[in-house]
Amino acid sequence: MNIVNSKILFLSFTLLLPLLLLQSSIVESDSICLSSGLASTVTMAAPGSVQKGDEEWRAILSPEQFRILRQKGTEYPGTGEYVNFDKEGVYGCVGCNAPLYKSTTKFNAGCGWPAFFEGIPGAITRTTDPDGRRIEINCATCGGHLGHVFKGEGFDTPTDERHCVNSVSLKFAPAASSL
Repeated sequence: MNIVNSKILFLSFTLLLPLLLLQSSIVESDSICLSSGLASTVTMAAPGSVQKGDEEWRAILSPEQFRILRQKGTEYPGTGEYVNFDKEGVYGCVGCNAPLYKSTTKFNAGCGWPAFFEGIPGAITRTTDPDGRRIEINCATCGGHLGHVFKGEGFDTPTDERHCVNSVSLKFAPAASSL
């Protein structure tokens, strides 16, 4: 490589690197105001941006949270904190605090787990289970297992979907009071 090409490559790298770093740190703001819990203004982190090893997760999650979020477990039906919970606010991921669901999308499906008809755009990923019968839903930010989504069950919702979510994978933040 001659010296001119080396200088061009070096200049290109030094000019583009800050832009690439800046782009990766830019986050999409959802502008949902909260009074406590997740944040004063919810900000969506870049998908997959929270990555930790098992020991790091074990240090911040309870054993039950670790079993469900990291090992794809399921809590017993009817036992979760948010099954019959009906307050205005945002449900976030207990592992990384990313906002997942608005309370306005929660409905009573009578299934024993909190049910939502849609997540906050970009907050949830979907993966078909190996058996092909169910679709797993995960937090897009940290990959934590949330539950499963079911379509076409006849619930009168705008999406005809039921996001069946483990309460233990959620953290609720009440809506901010209007002044």
